Amino acid sequence: MARDINRPMLWQQAVDTFTNTIVPQFPRRHDGTLDTIALSEAWNNWTDSLCKSRVISDWQYENWSHPPCND
Repeated sequence: MARDINRPMLWQQAVDTFTNTIVPQFPRRHDGTLDTIALSEAWNNWTDSLCKSRVISDWQYENWSHPPCND
């Protein structure tokens, strides 16, 4: 069931915030790449917290794709 949220964060806003604030905190592997499995988990945890804080709706949480940095 979707909740009424007056001004929900949009996917692109969420991706930009995640990419600029959370991704830089992740350590790099020995070959310089990011751990995409850990980033996927971080995205899931972060969007869960956005949903619980009523920043995004249930529908957004359940239907958003992962950001490009998680590929």
